[in-house]
Amino acid sequence: MKVVLLAGGFGTRISEESRFKPKPMIEIGGMPILWHIMKEYSHFGFNEFIICAGYKQHVIKEYFADYFLHTSDITFDFTHGKDVIIHQQHAEQWKVTIVDTGLNTMTGGRIKRIAPYVNNETFMLTYGDGVSDVPMDELLAFHKKTGKICTMTAVKPEGRFGILDIKGDTIESFREKSKNDVGYINGGYMVLEPAIFDYIKDDATTFEREPLETIAEEGQLMAFKHNGFWQCMDTMRDREKLEGLWASGKAPWKVWDK
Repeated sequence: MKVVLLAGGFGTRISEESRFKPKPMIEIGGMPILWHIMKEYSHFGFNEFIICAGYKQHVIKEYFADYFLHTSDITFDFTHGKDVIIHQQHAEQWKVTIVDTGLNTMTGGRIKRIAPYVNNETFMLTYGDGVSDVPMDELLAFHKKTGKICTMTAVKPEGRFGILDIKGDTIESFREKSKNDVGYINGGYMVLEPAIFDYIKDDATTFEREPLETIAEEGQLMAFKHNGFWQCMDTMRDREKLEGLWASGKAPWKVWDK
């Protein structure tokens, strides 16, 4: 099953770093947060990725083109031309497709553009700027059981996000958070049926607005409630929090090393 990663935005709220690279390429523990997310999925057996790139997409392409330079010891032997010897290869079982989904394309438009790459199959989707210990196998099993178009992981963060109104396991609507609200939000980590492409009009479509709002009204949007760890990286404060967790050796999202 393919995993689609949204990695094309400008990352304006963390501009201290995103001036130089796409936000998903900002590092936690010396590795891009995009790598951390891919390692999460890979732990559960999902190794085929489609990255929706846009802003500074060349940084993402060059990273994977030179992946061994980032992860292995290398000898450059200039005595006979230029031989390259890679030592202790840290290879991943990944197939990575990086798609130019446009510089100013909205989230829905980016998803629409990768439709040819998912081959009319069920696929997984998340944002390239947040980590979690979501049990992907349980998420997928839940989605298959519901038979709906989309399953979204619903999480309870520390605050500042819009609210999902959930009845049972069905998301009925989206709304802005009031001061008295303590509820679930969209944590990403979704499973989608290809029928979702029919709800996305064009590049100007924001996925979280009309497409998700429409399928919610139709009873086709389900919530996989996750009460474990989840953290996005919107600001430098968020990055510092994640960096601290990684440095402590107790990063909750490092499911591949437990």
